[in-house]
Amino acid sequence: MCGIAGWISFDRDLSARTEEIAAMTASLAPRGPDADGLWNGPHAALGHRRLAVIDPDGGAQPMTADRDGRTQLVLSYSGEVYNHQELREELRALGHHFRTRSDTEVVLRAFLEWGRSCVRRLNGMYAFALWDPRAAELLLVRDRMGIKPLYYHPTADGVLFGSEPKAVLAHPDVEAVVDLDGLRELLGFTVTPGHAVYRGMREVRPGHTVLVTRDGLREQPYWELEAREHTDDLDTTVATVRSLLEDIVARQLVADVPLSTLLSGGLDSSVITALAARRLRRQGGGQLRSFAVDFAQHTENFRPDPQRASPDGPYARALAAHARTLHREAVLDTAALTDPRHWDAVIRARDLPLGLGDSDTSLYLLFQEVRRHSTVALSGEAADELFGGYWWFHNPQVTAAADFPWLSALRLASPAGTAAREAFLAPGLLRDLDLDGYRAARYREALRAVPRLDGEAAPERRMRELCHLHLTRSVPFLLDRKDRLSMASGLEVRVPFCDHRLVEYAFNTPWSMKTFDGREKSLLRAAAADLLPALVADRVKSPYPVTQDPGYARTLRQGLGGILDRADTPLHALIDTEAVRLAAKAEGTAESSRQAAELLLALDSWLRQYPVRLEL
Repeated sequence: MCGIAGWISFDRDLSARTEEIAAMTASLAPRGPDADGLWNGPHAALGHRRLAVIDPDGGAQPMTADRDGRTQLVLSYSGEVYNHQELREELRALGHHFRTRSDTEVVLRAFLEWGRSCVRRLNGMYAFALWDPRAAELLLVRDRMGIKPLYYHPTADGVLFGSEPKAVLAHPDVEAVVDLDGLRELLGFTVTPGHAVYRGMREVRPGHTVLVTRDGLREQPYWELEAREHTDDLDTTVATVRSLLEDIVARQLVADVPLSTLLSGGLDSSVITALAARRLRRQGGGQLRSFAVDFAQHTENFRPDPQRASPDGPYARALAAHARTLHREAVLDTAALTDPRHWDAVIRARDLPLGLGDSDTSLYLLFQEVRRHSTVALSGEAADELFGGYWWFHNPQVTAAADFPWLSALRLASPAGTAAREAFLAPGLLRDLDLDGYRAARYREALRAVPRLDGEAAPERRMRELCHLHLTRSVPFLLDRKDRLSMASGLEVRVPFCDHRLVEYAFNTPWSMKTFDGREKSLLRAAAADLLPALVADRVKSPYPVTQDPGYARTLRQGLGGILDRADTPLHALIDTEAVRLAAKAEGTAESSRQAAELLLALDSWLRQYPVRLEL
C-alpha cells in the first residue's frame, strides 16, 4: 500500500518544479514509510510514498516503461492486485519482460498491452495514475468498490491529484474552502459518490476512470453493479460463497511482510480469521496473528444496550483459541481515548471532522498496536451489507421508509435521530443547511441508480434496493475510515468481502436465501458452519464497540468548556454557545450529548489544524 500524488499542467513546464510535488508527496509520508520517489516531465510531475508489501527490493516508484531511450509510460500506484501472478504469466506469453516481482510492474505492462481496458482484468484494491508523455494524457483509476482513495482538483490548465485531500491541499494553488454544500455532505451521514467536501475537489468514483487531456476531464465507469437472475439452488449458493471466500482469502494472504487479521469475535471477522489461519497452516506459513480492541474493565462492567448485547472480548478469545491464532488485545483506557494528541491525529488522518469520537480513536490506536507486529491485516468490512447483518434489514418500519435505512434506523432507535449530533450547532446554520432536505435529495438520487431485474417481486426488489444503497452509500464511508486510520500507521488493511466477484454474486442472491433460516446472515453462517465454534457462529450482530466508562463523558464536557474559553476559535461561528455552555456544566452521559460533543470537538480540532476558510 502506498500514497500517490501528482500535478499535470499543459501550459507550464514542470520539469524542474520539484518543490510543489515534493510537498504534496511528503504529506502522504505515513502511507508509505519505506521509500519515496519523484518523476518530472515537461507537463507532469508525479510523486510516490511506498509501503513495501510485495517485492520490497524491487517495485520502486514512480515506475516507468521505456523504449529506445524514451519514456512510454509513468505509473504511480497504490494498492494490491491479487491476480498479478496470473496476469504476469499471460503478459510473458505475449512477449513482455519483467524486471521485478511487483504487482506495480504488472499493471504497467498490462496497460501497455491492453490499454485502458486493462482495468477490467484487475482483481484487487488499487488507485493509480498513468501518465502517457507521448499522447499527453493522464489516466486516474480507482478500484471497483472504492477500497483505495483517490482525489483530484481540476485547474485552469490541468489537474492536481492525490491519495488524500491533504496532498492536493499541499499545493500552493489550492485553498481549503468549505461552503454550505460541503458542510451538508460532511454532516449528512451519507456519501455522495465523487463529493469531496472541499470546494473544487472531487473524488474518483469507485469503479471509474478519469481521463485528463488538453481538452479537459472525462470520467467514465468500467464497472457497476448489475441486476442478474440468480439460478443456483440454496446448496449450490452456499457452496459457491464458501468457494469464493476460500479463493479470496488465499489470494489476499500473499505478502512478503508479516500478516495478521482483525478479530472482533463477530461472524464476519471470525470467518476471515478461521479461513486465513487454516490456509496458513496448510501451506506451512506458521501461526496466524489476530488482533482485537478492548477497553479497560469493559468485559467485567459491561452493560447491554439496544445495539450491543454482549462485549466482544470473550467471543474474540473463543475464536482465537478455536483457530489457534496468536491473539493480542489492545486494551485502551479513557486517558488514551481522550488524549488531544490522538484526537488531532485522527483528524489529520481523515482530513475531515467526522465526529465519531472514541470509535475512531480506538481504531486508530488499535492499528498503531497492530503495526508493531504486522504490515498487513485482513478485515471483515462489507459482510453485513452483502448478507444482511444489520438489524434494520429485518425491521419492516425501516425497510418501508423512504430514506437511507441507517438513518431510518437511527430515528427509530432514538427520538432525536440525526438531530442528536447537531444539537450544539447554531440554529441559523442548521436552517441554512437543511440537512433533512439534503438527505432526501441524495436518497432519491441513490434510488434512481439501483439496477432493476424484470419480473422481480416487490419484496425482493426492495431488499435489492437496500443492499445497493448500503454498497454504494455506506460501505464507501466504512472503507475510507478503515483506509485512512490504518494508513496513518503505515498498515495495509485488506477486505476480502469486497472482492468484486463475491459482491456481484451476493448482490444478486435473493433475500429469501440470505435469510433462509429466519436469521440475519444465514447464507454466510451456513457457508462457514464448520469453521467456527457454536458460541461465535450463533452470536447476534454487535457493532464496533464504544467505551462505557463514565469518565469519557466527563472529559468530553471538559473539552466543551475549553472551546468556550477560547474566544478566537472559528468554531464559534458554527455553534449555539448557550447550548454548549449548558452541556459543559451538565451531569450524566446521555447518548445525544455525547454524539454532539464528539462532533464539536472534532470540528474544533479540524479548524485548529487545517487552514480552512468557511464560506457560509
